[in-house]
Amino acid sequence: MDVSSTPAYILKRNLDTATLNERIYQSLRDDILANRLPPGAPLNEVAIASAFSVSRGPVREAIRRLNAEKLAILVPRRGSIVSSLSAEEFLDAYRVREALEVLAVRLATPYLEPAVLDELEQLHQQMVESASAGDTDGFFSANTTFHTLIVDRSGNEKLQEIYHPMVNQMRRYRMSSVSLRGGLQRSCEEHHAILEAMKSGAADEAARLLSEHIRMPLRILESDDEVELVPRPYTPVDADEQ
Repeated sequence: MDVSSTPAYILKRNLDTATLNERIYQSLRDDILANRLPPGAPLNEVAIASAFSVSRGPVREAIRRLNAEKLAILVPRRGSIVSSLSAEEFLDAYRVREALEVLAVRLATPYLEPAVLDELEQLHQQMVESASAGDTDGFFSANTTFHTLIVDRSGNEKLQEIYHPMVNQMRRYRMSSVSLRGGLQRSCEEHHAILEAMKSGAADEAARLLSEHIRMPLRILESDDEVELVPRPYTPVDADEQ
């Protein structure tokens, strides 16, 4: 179809619809990643459409995208709900994360420009300041960006394609992993060592340190059945108590 011959009002309508779909998708996605919509929470099309004052079409498309991203799952006779990770799934994701990030830092380190290293340094400083202030949200925001920047600088699109959706699921369980590592301060020290290795261009050393950074909580998770791995599943009672 020749776009130039399409009436302007049709193009505008399609653009408005796409923008609306994206806004609803991003809002629901943000709520899931922040655990405002916890694992097991229902994604009711009618209720969501009412909350956004829209028809069910854009909501249905947003939920479809969340299902494709594994942030939601379709349950027979119930509809879509926010997905959760079992203990074994969480462990599997941790193992895959280690392999992907170790490869990413090996690929990225030889080619990191000074501007990127400065950005990593600033992110590390944000983690240190947040840890000192007891600001866990600030710490994890900088921490996520630190690791994401390394992956994005790997130059490997397939690696990034696998990594980002998986880590988005893991982010909802981050408090458990940092407590297993020994607290925010110890995590800051580990990030500092990784960053220093990258600054010196020591890709193998950076990979070794990053692997140890991820493996430390993984070993505890693998060996201690009593460790709490995931948030308490959502129930209507939980919602009423909040």
